[in-house]
Amino acid sequence: MRIFDQIIRIFIYVFLFTTLSSLQSCVSVATYEKMYLNDRDMALAAKKGELYEQSVQAYREGAAGANGGKVGGGCGCN
Repeated sequence: MRIFDQIIRIFIYVFLFTTLSSLQSCVSVATYEKMYLNDRDMALAAKKGELYEQSVQAYREGAAGANGGKVGGGCGCN
């Protein structure tokens, strides 16, 4: 009787696994609906490290405020 209980338990686990894995949502998106996926609000923001690197790069090059920071020479004497 104990083997029969184990077989039923395995069957239940397999059934639950296949049922739950088949409930995943995969959707086909029509071409005319893709413009909503590329919304500006859905874009990932730059990480703080990348913002810091851009600031340092602009400072070292003496670049003029394209990134919204201060404008000035590369010598540090704004």
